[in-house]
Amino acid sequence: MSHTGMGSTQLFTSESVSMGHPDKVADQISDALLDSLLTHDPHVRAAIETLVTTGLVVLAGEVTVHNEAAENALSRAEDTVRETIRQIGYDDPATGFDYRSCAVLRALHCQSPDISRGVTKGEGLHSEQGAGDQGMMFGFACDETKSLMPLPIHLAHRLVEQLAEVRKAGKLDWLRPDAKSQVTVKYESGVPVGLHTIVISTQHREDAIDPKTDQMSSTAQKQIRDMIITPVVGRECPQFSMDDVTTHINPTGRFVVGGPQGDSGLTGRKIIVDTYGGRGRHGGGAFSGKDPSKVDRSATYMARHIAKNIVKAGLATQCEVQLAYAIGVAEPVSVLVDTFSTSELPPAEIVRIVRDTFPLRPAEIISYLNLRQPIYFETARNGHFGREGEGFTWEKTDRAADLRKAAKVAQTA
Repeated sequence: MSHTGMGSTQLFTSESVSMGHPDKVADQISDALLDSLLTHDPHVRAAIETLVTTGLVVLAGEVTVHNEAAENALSRAEDTVRETIRQIGYDDPATGFDYRSCAVLRALHCQSPDISRGVTKGEGLHSEQGAGDQGMMFGFACDETKSLMPLPIHLAHRLVEQLAEVRKAGKLDWLRPDAKSQVTVKYESGVPVGLHTIVISTQHREDAIDPKTDQMSSTAQKQIRDMIITPVVGRECPQFSMDDVTTHINPTGRFVVGGPQGDSGLTGRKIIVDTYGGRGRHGGGAFSGKDPSKVDRSATYMARHIAKNIVKAGLATQCEVQLAYAIGVAEPVSVLVDTFSTSELPPAEIVRIVRDTFPLRPAEIISYLNLRQPIYFETARNGHFGREGEGFTWEKTDRAADLRKAAKVAQTA
């Protein structure tokens, strides 16, 4: 962690939101639709935006498919939307958002031909497939956790993940899908040394309310501590004590009205939750609903892959990678690697090694990370990074040995 202009002791906070949070409902719908199209058309062009509110789902954006099977999948978009909402857990009309009865409106059209000509090989001013847009993308990694993610966002994700598991298993049948978590970690000289504050706000039924106080009952709060907070902290941070940790559980007292009834949701409105919880920088581009020709998604995944391999290789304890592109141009306009003074190698040397080791043109990234497959629904909740699973190819650290070898050569040259 950078300490520029700050003392040696810091508090850093990150938040996550559950699969039932309105913005995440929108993200999951967008990526479920994308997956349904990629199943039949690996070269689909999609930028699907979703709005959810009380009893309503609106689909907007651009979709271009190239075969009849994908056309049929697109025609079944409403079914995909409803099934996604059902899986999330909105199956009760009393919540104001139910997969059976919500209206689904479609406002989808084809990708602009002016954009397409810059992305399709051989159609633009350059012979190669170019970037789908201009922009800068960032990837980050550090050695605070086994997944090489910052500890605050890692814990925040695990807390809402545990909430969903307990709810789906019926262990706390009064829970509803919408929830948020927030974790504050204490750092000394850039090293996490303890937990400071944990916040959980979770939607619930009326029967979790104490009628005497009109607030969540002490029994319900204890169940949250015993079944969500304590297991997650014990599993992820056994070195830290909970004795001095402040916990806030539903600090407003009640959270009955939630989900899309309590707040509208939009695709791409949780970009910091999706990435590193505020650590490092963000280029501003969202992920969900976008096919991999959009460098907002594919190049950000590649930047994470590079940063993670650099840290795994032991070349730095934290690393941020920036890739920048011009629309229609294959070669990145810039590559930057910042190790926050935690590497013995000069920054320019690390950039050279990165360029020699990793493919950075859009078509190469898509092929290298195997991104033309229906893997995106799982990314739309609990973060895009620090995850395990066959589809999370950008989380592999299979180039760490190559980086170590290249660094050794550079140091002895």
